[in-house]
Amino acid sequence: MPPTRPTTSPLLWVPTGYFTMALAYVMLTSVSSIMFKNLGMDNGQAAGYSSLLIFAYTIKPLFAPFVDMYRTKKFFVLSTQLLLALGFGAIALAMALPGALVLLMVMFVLMSFIGATQDIASDGVYVTSLDARSQSLYCGIQSLSWNVGPIVASGGLVYLSGRLHADVFGHDPKTFGPEWMDAWRIIFIIVAVLTLLMMAWHVRVMPDGARAPDTPSSAAEARRILVDAFRTLFAKRGVWLMIAFAFLFRLSVGFLEKIGPFFMVDPVAKGGLGLTNEQLGIIYGTYGLAAVLLGSLLGGWFVARRGLKATLFTLCCAINIPNATFLVMSVYQPDSVLAISAGVVIEKFFFGFGAVGFMIYLMQQLAPGKYATTHYAFGTGLMGLCGMVTGVLSGYLQEMMGYVTYFVFVMVATIPSFIVCWKAPFYHDDGTPEPASAAQTAAT
Repeated sequence: MPPTRPTTSPLLWVPTGYFTMALAYVMLTSVSSIMFKNLGMDNGQAAGYSSLLIFAYTIKPLFAPFVDMYRTKKFFVLSTQLLLALGFGAIALAMALPGALVLLMVMFVLMSFIGATQDIASDGVYVTSLDARSQSLYCGIQSLSWNVGPIVASGGLVYLSGRLHADVFGHDPKTFGPEWMDAWRIIFIIVAVLTLLMMAWHVRVMPDGARAPDTPSSAAEARRILVDAFRTLFAKRGVWLMIAFAFLFRLSVGFLEKIGPFFMVDPVAKGGLGLTNEQLGIIYGTYGLAAVLLGSLLGGWFVARRGLKATLFTLCCAINIPNATFLVMSVYQPDSVLAISAGVVIEKFFFGFGAVGFMIYLMQQLAPGKYATTHYAFGTGLMGLCGMVTGVLSGYLQEMMGYVTYFVFVMVATIPSFIVCWKAPFYHDDGTPEPASAAQTAAT
């Protein structure tokens, strides 16, 4: 079935749809770790609990076919956004209860599956409502809108939590404990209201989406398609090297992702930099994410000019070597906000520059074939699995090693990434530009 023609401009629902997806994902899997840290959890618990919330997003390809079978994709988008709004509101209320942390964790786990379902349905609306040309046209807007979510959540809302904690409730911003509940309760109410407003907007402007041509008509057929998709994946030439690439390319980043913010806010006496939530929100969630966006744009341009095979090792260097900025900061513990900001921006810029190689490799080398979308999702799921495993381990390893030794370990963890990049097979077109002919060279 061809894509349905949307009755409203995609500019009315693509940006808000992907912003809402990102807001839920970042609140659940990233901002939650800062909240857990503020509430007094040690690094092992805070990193471990928040990392486990990635699991639902990792396995979403397994239940995506079942979502497509029922009602419309818009129905699932609206339903999940309503449930997320209610869930974030319920979290705010639950914070006032005795033993709230256990209840909060259960609620977060349930919401992670709802958030993953929202992603499936929103992507489905995008793919089935727009033709190939429109999908390409709005791809940049889609990506930019998704990245606004982390800026709002990891930047604006983390900053606001610090201001509320210190200025409104009058608590010490550098002391962690239950007193932080007051500030975070308001943050989750804000997220609930934002999500509810997005849902109300999407009721008016989002198209229904269409059934994809390969949508299963029964649960049995969905299972058969999944089995066949996995069978064809593992029949591909060089698949185990591709799987190793998908899991290991961002290994060192996984070990850094949760610990980086903890390092920023931990007291100087514990080896951290002693920043407040306000400073963390501005430096890590705003300057850092802006650097990621700029690096991604330049990385995409770099690959487009030379092709992925010729640039992959350079991209690997970009994503791994700048992790050394955290090692340097852990040794010298600078108290200059400018110096700390520069270190974060350098690491994040080169992360954005190098990370484009991962997605492009999956699209060009792992995905091609009968089940391109499923195989691509399998590759991104492996990336999520790597992030979950490294996130769970990272806090406990850091507590055992201390920050300086831990960041040395992060640099050692870059080695597998270099190995898989060196061995990564290329069996399909990698976009390498055709060499100019003699006549073209003479003409220029």
